[in-house]
Amino acid sequence: MTRPGPAFDFFVVSCTLLDEHGRLLLVRKRGTHRFMLPGGKVEQGETHLAAILREVSEEISLDLDPATITLLGTWSAGAANEPGLVISSDVFAAPLPGEPAASGEIEELRWLPVDRDADYAADATLSPMLVEHVLPALVARLDG
Repeated sequence: MTRPGPAFDFFVVSCTLLDEHGRLLLVRKRGTHRFMLPGGKVEQGETHLAAILREVSEEISLDLDPATITLLGTWSAGAANEPGLVISSDVFAAPLPGEPAASGEIEELRWLPVDRDADYAADATLSPMLVEHVLPALVARLDG
């Protein structure tokens, strides 16, 4: 008898960062076409919190205050740049501590307005995780 594997192919951590205008910071990795949240894989022996601190620093040159980071949710969705694979992610929320700058593997930054009337599914440049889970959760927070 074969034991079923996990419902996802790999696990990552990611972070929502909103500016003073309520826009969400997105990143696009070099050689890809889809935008996603800053974040990445957890290294062996690393906590999820330590991983998001490291990834945000490496990708957008910002140092987050660990005391201000909260868990927005844990979700699974199709991988943005690996067709046929599924990712699971702890998605954190943190205040924006300064001006982000693309570094490491990040080629482009983009600010996306969080708007309850937006049709995010129509934007083929957004990752499935954003469209299916993160943006609906952020819009729900607008409605308080």
